[in-house]
Amino acid sequence: MGWKDMFATEEETQEEETQPIETVTTTAAPGAVALFEPRSFDEATEIANRIKNGSATAINLHRLSKDYAQRTIDFLTGVVYALDGRIEKVGHNLILCSPANMKVSGSIDLNRDTD
Repeated sequence: MGWKDMFATEEETQEEETQPIETVTTTAAPGAVALFEPRSFDEATEIANRIKNGSATAINLHRLSKDYAQRTIDFLTGVVYALDGRIEKVGHNLILCSPANMKVSGSIDLNRDTD
């Protein structure tokens, strides 16, 4: 049962039951880094599946509106928290999510140099 199923009306649920179900299979190898540039919040589930399967994900949020970008970050923060992973801002509109078994080292200073 997905998020949409929790809030769908009975009529919407009956309509969806007549539609063929599309399954997305995640084939990224554990330890790999997957790159995403989502165009809608619906793609957050695929990103979460990659993290659950042991892949780090770099997500560029620049194609999402501010509200949907924040919603995506909130959702992925919950996923990463549940998996004891990490989520870090690594650039403007760019986040890195990593599962617990993947170590991330180093730091990125997001403040501009005044030199």
